[in-house]
Amino acid sequence: MKIETKTAQFTSPLYLESGRILEPYEITYETYGELNEDKSNVILVCHALSGSHHAAGVYEGERKAGWWDGLIGDRKAIDTTQYFVISTNVIGSCFGTSGPMSNNYATQVPYRLKFPVVTVKDMVHAQMQLLSQLGIYHLRAIIGGSMGGMQALQFAVDYPNLADNIISLAATYATRPWTMAFNKVAVEAIRRDPRFEHGNYEVDAFKEEGLDGLAIGRIAGHISYLSPDSMDDKFGRNYVNNDGLFELFGRYEVERYMEYNTNNFSRNFDPLSYLYIVKAINTFNLSRGYDSLEDAISRIKAKVHMISFTSDYLFFPSEMEHIAKMMKENGQVHTYLEVESNYGHDAFWLNLINLKIIYERFYNERTEF
Repeated sequence: MKIETKTAQFTSPLYLESGRILEPYEITYETYGELNEDKSNVILVCHALSGSHHAAGVYEGERKAGWWDGLIGDRKAIDTTQYFVISTNVIGSCFGTSGPMSNNYATQVPYRLKFPVVTVKDMVHAQMQLLSQLGIYHLRAIIGGSMGGMQALQFAVDYPNLADNIISLAATYATRPWTMAFNKVAVEAIRRDPRFEHGNYEVDAFKEEGLDGLAIGRIAGHISYLSPDSMDDKFGRNYVNNDGLFELFGRYEVERYMEYNTNNFSRNFDPLSYLYIVKAINTFNLSRGYDSLEDAISRIKAKVHMISFTSDYLFFPSEMEHIAKMMKENGQVHTYLEVESNYGHDAFWLNLINLKIIYERFYNERTEF
């Protein structure tokens, strides 16, 4: 599989929902496979909160594959022998695209908290500018899970003629208070950490030791991504061998897992980017800018394929089903599938065997890419 990583630069202004302007800005993106002569084989992949443009393959000298490597590649569900796949890093992130720790062009110091608040709609708008720069004006499909699924749905509403197919997994039509409450734990843990310094920390300040506030907040997030059954299956009530049961800070295996994963995350993800992206998730609402949700959904012309998971306690299956019911009433082409899974919200990328079957089902029987 051919992999290329590039950064596109834009000097024209990006007009944001807030009324502010981002100028200039950059978008880092990765491509897989070969673009055909008439540019008709393009699939756009959108990432979730903690993802990046690195969706598949392994970089030279590294061992960790992209976050959806089980699905994207030669003769995989998203087959790069047939399709040219583009995965972009969203505006506000910390993996090469312009974000709060990028330098402000006017001052040549990081924006930090002066970076404008961005929304999912803004992320989609920025990706449209990238596609235009690449001379790509039509897509075979747009695919994403969680925040990536939000982007896919936003594309379908805002740009009805862009894609033939939309596949949205584990997403929603609008973020609900339950999810905002989980996100609030992370936001407050970061803001109240003294080392956060109200956003005035140095670039790469947490590469070595991480930020405790982000690690603690990520624990809350991680809990929301899993499910009680998946935790039972993975950890049970197993205790760490070297910790005493009656030591105050002795740990169960689930506790050690949370410590290890969240501490690593806090070394690799910028806390300001985390705050900005969480804000984008909280403010997501497909109906904003339209008369109603029904009005927004009625604009969709693509075939929309929605997948939810029974144990998803972050974005409940009923939320995706609500969109499906609207589309059915409107006579719009769509499919809805609720997958039996105990992986929780993370099923959209963890349960790769089942997802591969689902994608192939859509490819071969329904979407007819």
